[in-house]
Amino acid sequence: MNPFSSGTRLRDMIRSIRACKTAAEERAVVRKECAAIRAAISENDQDYRHRNLAKLMFIHMLGYPTHFGQMECLKLIAASGFPEKRIGYLGLMLLLDERQEVLMLVTNSLKQDLNHSTQYIVGLALCALGNICSAEMARDLAPEVERLLNSRDPNIKKKAALCSIRIIRKVPDLSENIMYPAASLLKEKHHGVLISGVQLCTELCKASRDALEHIRRNCTDVLVRILKDVSNSSYAPEYDIAGITDPFLHIRVLRLLRILGQDDADSSEAMNDILAQVATKTESNKNAGNAILYECVETIMGIEATSGLRVLAINILGRFLSNRDNNIRYVALNILMRVISVDTQAVQRHRTTILECVKDTDASIRKRALELVFLLVNDTNAKPLTKQLIDYLQVSDPDFKEDLTAKICLIVEKFSQEKLWYLDHMFKVLSLAGNYVKDDVWHALIVAISNAPDLQGYSVRSLYRALQASLEQESLVRVAVWCIGEYGEMLVNNIGCLDSEEPITVTESDAIDLVELALKRHTTDTTTRAMCLVSLLKLSSRFPPTSERVKEIVTHHKGNVELELQQRSIEFASIIQRHAGIKSTLLERMPVLDEASYLTKRAGSTQTTASGDSKSAPSGDSKTTSAIKVPNGVAKPPPAVSMPNLIDFSIDDGPVAPTTNTTTSDPHNFMQDLIDIDLPSSPPSGGESAPTVSADIIDLLNFGTTPVQNGPPASSPFPTTTTKSTVLETKPTPLPDLIDSLTLTSSSVEEKPENKSITAFQSNNLKITFSFKKQQEKPQDTLIHATFTNLSSNAYTDFIFQAAVPKFLQLHLKPASSNTLPANGNGTITQDLTVTNTQHGQKPLAMRIRMSYKVNNNEKQEQGQINNFPSGL
Repeated sequence: MNPFSSGTRLRDMIRSIRACKTAAEERAVVRKECAAIRAAISENDQDYRHRNLAKLMFIHMLGYPTHFGQMECLKLIAASGFPEKRIGYLGLMLLLDERQEVLMLVTNSLKQDLNHSTQYIVGLALCALGNICSAEMARDLAPEVERLLNSRDPNIKKKAALCSIRIIRKVPDLSENIMYPAASLLKEKHHGVLISGVQLCTELCKASRDALEHIRRNCTDVLVRILKDVSNSSYAPEYDIAGITDPFLHIRVLRLLRILGQDDADSSEAMNDILAQVATKTESNKNAGNAILYECVETIMGIEATSGLRVLAINILGRFLSNRDNNIRYVALNILMRVISVDTQAVQRHRTTILECVKDTDASIRKRALELVFLLVNDTNAKPLTKQLIDYLQVSDPDFKEDLTAKICLIVEKFSQEKLWYLDHMFKVLSLAGNYVKDDVWHALIVAISNAPDLQGYSVRSLYRALQASLEQESLVRVAVWCIGEYGEMLVNNIGCLDSEEPITVTESDAIDLVELALKRHTTDTTTRAMCLVSLLKLSSRFPPTSERVKEIVTHHKGNVELELQQRSIEFASIIQRHAGIKSTLLERMPVLDEASYLTKRAGSTQTTASGDSKSAPSGDSKTTSAIKVPNGVAKPPPAVSMPNLIDFSIDDGPVAPTTNTTTSDPHNFMQDLIDIDLPSSPPSGGESAPTVSADIIDLLNFGTTPVQNGPPASSPFPTTTTKSTVLETKPTPLPDLIDSLTLTSSSVEEKPENKSITAFQSNNLKITFSFKKQQEKPQDTLIHATFTNLSSNAYTDFIFQAAVPKFLQLHLKPASSNTLPANGNGTITQDLTVTNTQHGQKPLAMRIRMSYKVNNNEKQEQGQINNFPSGL
């Protein structure tokens, strides 16, 4: 016989394919065999049809096309013998799917076989229908399957139930026809029929609300009895697994009970006792028992169970956490994360075990346990939990330090009731894992230190000690050099010592030495080195005798290849050498930053980032505002009505707060405000009025031609201005210095009003008029006097005006004259604004405004865009 004729046996073809050494040889064998099968099909060879189809199925499993043999499946199905039908149905399930049009031709054969007198042929038809049934076939054959659910043969009942699951998934409308015979399957004694019936009832509950109510009303007690019988039954070898009778039936029944008891108190009450019995009697030393306990816990937490039963379920999860199997512990952590919102106190009892899981060697368990610990933290346990996590931070794996550090910082920020506790723990985190601390965390720490005048001396001394111990932690270096630059005299003179603090002896030279060492050590990070240079410049003002040494250190970086450092070196050296007269004013302490405002910006930017659309997501959404944390160490205020931010310009940074003198800036880059040289408009904390300096002070870049680098400058949190050039110069040519012409004055420049005014906004309820003034020496600045008039017959209370401008504009708002606007124009509210146009003469002013107020305790809002500003502003 030809080895590749249609009469070749299946085993011979498999042997020939496996003997191939290359893919090309295999393709050749398959190609010849397929050619022989095609020839046999064309000759209508009936003797070897079943053998050819068997070989086609093997070739199909190897990944070769076999569509030419689909009709052979139908011919074998139409045959009368069981062997041919068996091969035909097997080929039908393998070679075809519900999308094939050929499948329509088999519907009649299936209907005949479902009515066949031989149970095995009926079983073949049910099996095939349950695998490839389409919606059309389901509608045509559902009556036959429904009839077979009442068959006397348990195997037929079981297969009919499984086939019905497929029918319901394809056509949910057929649920009402199947739910009655499905409920009767739960009275069977055969476990195979029971499992199939329970699965069918579960699918019916998901597909139809009517079916759910019917099964809940008529089958809950039956299911409870089934679970009780199988739990209390004696040893049955045909169903026994690891000493437990039919754990599969246990699990299926528990899942169905969970669906029936959800949001239904009566059904839940009926199953409470049996759930408690299963939870207490099931052994947990075998996997089968653990699987039942897991489903039992899921069911208890999913229904309207009693509090005692919930505690029992959570205690089972606590036992799971002590299991040596990592999979069981991970599953327990997952469930505990879901149920902590239901019964927090019960989960808190297992806090010690959960903390041990944080130290597990398995990375997945560590991360999940850390997330659970974070959810467990509250005001009462925050301190001990934080201490334990920080202790573990010292010995944790480097791969885990980033996640652990982030969670500790969140806990410390969220639950700190005392500034001192917050600062101490943040300093510990910076010392142990400063390289893993994110920028917004140490930014917030600097803001908190600036807002704690009583603890600034303590902070700078603590950071000095930490920096002496380790210069390797980048975030620690940044915060420490900033504090040393700002509060260096407190460090040297031991100002503000606490009772529990040991004084230290630090000379001016010691402070310079430490910052210089940090500057030399961190040679790869531009931001850290730039902060060190700023710190040294400020120390030259705090400690005048060290000016020459600071100048030498700073001048050393004039030839640095980093544009940022080179530029700062040139500027700072010129300030020290040539402008001693204004240096002390220029380098005064930074004004106290509004901690609540910063936290608001930070929370808003975090929410926007999480949404994945920073341009369209409003950062002032009420949900976001309600989650904003108050400054560290400050008691939480009662909830207040949130003020939504303005709708964005496409290039806006965000709205300006209504009563603070802030400029529009990126909330992520708040360090621009920290190091910005622009002096405050309000008196410093000492109470004395600080002299104002002309805006030309900000332009410190005219000391020489600014060098340029080949690419864009490295990102830095410090404000810089760059000038385009074509050559990288290490010795810039000096140009006339603008600072030489500066004059300090305690009053503003004489103003010359230009008497320009416009109606900026008008509606049926409100009118806004803008009048403008200019300063001759500052043509880029425009002073706007806004007047608000109420056109309605109702008085407005809690009146707030907000404004947003594009990035090329800077906006300062002064406090409004009042927050109550009388009705019918009987009074006005005035508010002054200052707008600085950095592209004066090139781009006109543009502004978007929003007004919010209350009318009879009802909140109202109006908004608009102003584009009709006079030219020349």
